[in-house]
Amino acid sequence: MKKVLFIEDDTVVRENTAELLELADYEVVTAANGRSGVAIAKEEHPDIIVCDIMMPEMDGYGVLQALANDPKTQQIPFIFLSAKTEHKDIRKGMDLGADDYLTKPFEEEELISAIESRLAKVAILNKIRENNQGKAAAPAQEPKINSLSDLREMLKKYELQTYKAGETIYEEGKQSNHFFFIDRGVVKSHRMDEYGKELITSVYKEGDFFGNTAFKKNTPYEEYATAMEETRIYAISKDELKDILANNSNITLELIDVMGDNISGIKEQLLEMAYGSVRKKAARTILLFSQKIRRHPTQSIRISRSDLASVAGMASETLIRTLSDFKKEGLLEIEGRNIKLLDVEALKRIS
Repeated sequence: MKKVLFIEDDTVVRENTAELLELADYEVVTAANGRSGVAIAKEEHPDIIVCDIMMPEMDGYGVLQALANDPKTQQIPFIFLSAKTEHKDIRKGMDLGADDYLTKPFEEEELISAIESRLAKVAILNKIRENNQGKAAAPAQEPKINSLSDLREMLKKYELQTYKAGETIYEEGKQSNHFFFIDRGVVKSHRMDEYGKELITSVYKEGDFFGNTAFKKNTPYEEYATAMEETRIYAISKDELKDILANNSNITLELIDVMGDNISGIKEQLLEMAYGSVRKKAARTILLFSQKIRRHPTQSIRISRSDLASVAGMASETLIRTLSDFKKEGLLEIEGRNIKLLDVEALKRIS
């Protein structure tokens, strides 16, 4: 029988939820506040923890951080259960390393399903570790991942996140616990320079991977990531990705090559920003966005002038004047925020 630790300061919610979990054949231990919840977790070593956020003495975020800093409890699956429904609250919980986030009021089936899926995932990862140590069945019985296409399909079994244009996916300085795969949409990574000006360091499209690839604990993000249009993303924890790569070493080098190409692209972009002419920087940036946002270069792209200027490394006013020149030269059409490329080859030849 699996043991669930339920941390909740509301007596009625705590008792009712504990009862329904017991009826679902779980052993349940409870705590009325975050501080006692941490103590019970270290003593009882539950199989999974379900925790409220707003509590006296120590809130849910503090509970998660305290348990994550203890090697004996950091691997216990952790689910937030809270009335805080704003996207930023959910993202904060996930960035701290939570496995799931349910909002109140919740359905019994929703909670049971979340617990079952997290426990199942732990069982799968434990099986992978046992196989790597030669303690279980032959590795051939485990499904193999032979390419990045297989990895992309596998990641679709993980948490799906949806963002509207302009919503932040992660923030600079926050702990990086997840790696991301874009199912649909476009994402920009960006930083602020010392003068408060935004610099877009990369743009990712459907099928791309992104995120901090360092597997060390408590490694912060070094930039922001923001959706540029409605975007669907699959998120996988770094621990889970590390186990997948360890069990499928044939795709590790392929993934490294992809991330290396991203770094090379960033270096090329920075050199262009530093030494390229205004016209060349503007043309290259338009081609980059056309490639990232649309599969065919002559389709219209909808992009803000500020984002174009940030990638090109120039003032918005300078970019707008250059776009106007390109329009007069018949290289592109402009209608509102939409830009349609008319002569791709001519844009490529601009120096």
